[in-house]
Amino acid sequence: MGKFVISKRKNGEFQFNLNAGNGQTILSSEGYVTKANCENGIESVRKNSQDDSKFEKKTSTNDKAYFNLKATNGQIIGSSQMYESEASRDNGIASVKSNAPDASIDDQTL
Repeated sequence: MGKFVISKRKNGEFQFNLNAGNGQTILSSEGYVTKANCENGIESVRKNSQDDSKFEKKTSTNDKAYFNLKATNGQIIGSSQMYESEASRDNGIASVKSNAPDASIDDQTL
């Protein structure tokens, strides 16, 4: 089962990673000024991860595949790692869809 890990960046912002059951990070958030906003981002991932249209499949300038998960307002909630192939990226999307709804929260800022 996956989990959201909340951490604090060196600049004081909060962020979260969604990790798969094997511990691999499958989605990383932007930085948030407050922990409450970070927690809202997690809830947005839970909700939007079940809608295929919210996943934006991309290719980087060095030809690596990745994806962004967007909220209803079009803002990016989280981004994936870089993948070697489109098939691997698509597996990453499937992992977010299966892990996000029931993932626990591990708050490492406490």
